[in-house]
Amino acid sequence: MQRSIDVGDSPVWTGTTSNEQQPKFPWRVAIGLAMGAFCWIVAYLGAVGVMLPARIAEIDNENKAAIVALNSTISMVVATLANIVIGASSDLSRTRFGRRTPWIWVGAVGSLISLVILGQVQTVTQLILMWAVYQVFLNSIIAPLLATLADRIAPQHRGSAASAYALGMGVGTGLGQVIGAQFLGNTSLGFAVLAGLTVLAGPVASIMFREASSLPMPAKKFDKTMVLENFVFATRNARDYYLALAGKFFMMVAKFTVQGYLLFILTDYMLLEQDQTAGYLSLTATIIMVAGIGMAFVAGPIADRMGRLKLPVILSALLIGIGVFLPFISADPMMIILYAVFAGIGFGAFNAVDQALNIAVLPNPETAAKDLGILNLSNTGGQIAGPLLAAAVITAAGYQMLFVAAAGSALVAIVCFASIRRVK
Repeated sequence: MQRSIDVGDSPVWTGTTSNEQQPKFPWRVAIGLAMGAFCWIVAYLGAVGVMLPARIAEIDNENKAAIVALNSTISMVVATLANIVIGASSDLSRTRFGRRTPWIWVGAVGSLISLVILGQVQTVTQLILMWAVYQVFLNSIIAPLLATLADRIAPQHRGSAASAYALGMGVGTGLGQVIGAQFLGNTSLGFAVLAGLTVLAGPVASIMFREASSLPMPAKKFDKTMVLENFVFATRNARDYYLALAGKFFMMVAKFTVQGYLLFILTDYMLLEQDQTAGYLSLTATIIMVAGIGMAFVAGPIADRMGRLKLPVILSALLIGIGVFLPFISADPMMIILYAVFAGIGFGAFNAVDQALNIAVLPNPETAAKDLGILNLSNTGGQIAGPLLAAAVITAAGYQMLFVAAAGSALVAIVCFASIRRVK
């Protein structure tokens, strides 16, 4: 197997990186991962959380709820397929610019064009079509970016490098909707500003990653074996991989079961007035953001120093489980603050080491982009399943049992992570 290491500031293509070949932490690549994560998440959240709903309301305010639901369903299907196809294509790419950098450039430029056009569309059909196109280009950034973490970071540094990626995600998550909110009166300009942030992922990849040519890697013959290996869900050496996927899915379900209904929890369960609700929503969002950014600085390096990845992930899931369960004890609004503290620290720590764990359980390092892309789909699945579970539980048993269901989902995640054998 070939390996990709850093010699000075220039990478020499040799496939994955061992501890012996990378004794020092690769700061340049880690900073590139943080910047790349920021570039895509800040634009995506600004668009999906603010600009897209605002544009839908401008086009067809009467049917906006149905349009949002239809658009979300279509985009999820497109994102799933794009993750697999683009990830596999990245793994198979043989170019003088490497395997990952060209695809990140394609995604950056394509996202720029897609977002600008989204600000100009005049019909629902055009909007849904262009949002689906944007999903393709967005995943052309995400899948190769995550694979760079697998290609270029030695196991002893992956916790810290994953923390760098999580730091970029945390800052981008905090700023995305804030930036989008500044352009509610001019969605066309808002989409253009977000597009300008996204396209920076291309230069970041070229300048910070300095990926070597992948032409020396043997090209794979297009046959049945190659297709099954690179374009289909893994079937060999994949037990721990699917446990990690399931664990992440149930973590996301636990998160979005509560977060997706936080407004209604405050108004219908805790019986707060509108002005009080707004204050608590802002406070919880701030606590979760600060905790996430703070844990991004410490969780990964601590995991590297301990030489353990599974234990920090289990502890993260435990903190999340405690956080989402606390409002069951009392309808006092203070419980939502405690939820934000526990869950914020838990998710911050989880995000900081999650990608390092994912890389450690990959079935085949040569198909890293495709397999990491599939793992990343647990985020989308959890975001959809969480609110659906919440709606079902509230209808059947009331708000209190919502918190039991969320905690139960976190417990299932703990069992999945604890069952992984390959990682300490």
